[in-house]
Parts: sequence; structure tokens; C-alpha cells
Amino acid sequence: MSMKKTDLEKHLAKKLDGKLKSGNTPQRFGQGAAAAGTKADNKSKNAAPKLVQLTCKMPADLAQRLRERAVTIEGGVNAILARAAAQWLDSTAETAQKTEG
Repeated sequence: MSMKKTDLEKHLAKKLDGKLKSGNTPQRFGQGAAAAGTKADNKSKNAAPKLVQLTCKMPADLAQRLRERAVTIEGGVNAILARAAAQWLDSTAETAQKTEG
């Protein structure tokens, strides 16, 4: 005699419930949860600074000179442009302080 579909579903639900009750709690929910939190903290402390994509347009001859120079520098074009932007921002901040003071 075969079981009705509803009886079969009830039987499967009871089996699943029994497995859930008898199963062990994974470490990420039990005492190991504290250790997992410290791993995330360490990861965020050791993470590299966030990089943001920036697009700009410049004259072709300037872009070519930039590419040629980037070959010799570690980090390439990104490093050169980051350094140039930082120097420019620092110099404009100094000029602004001199004019205010």
C-alpha cells in the first residue's frame, strides 16, 4: 500500500526534525563564534586601502610620456598619478594656509 503525498511529506518532515535535533552545532554558532569574530577583526586591520577607479582625459602626448615613465616605476600609472595628486593637493593646501595666515 503506497502512502499519500501528505503522509509522505509529514514523514520526511519528522526525519528532518530528528536530524536537526540530534545534529551538532557548527563552530561558527557555538564557542567558535568568538574566534571567528577575531579573524574578521584581524582581516580588516590587515586589509589594503580601498582603491577607487578614476577616469580622466589628457592630451595624447602627455599620456604617452606617462606610460613611458610608468614602465620604470613600481605600481605603474596608478602609482604615478596617486603620487602626483597627493603632491598637488598638499601644495594647494599649503598655499591656502599661507594666504589665510
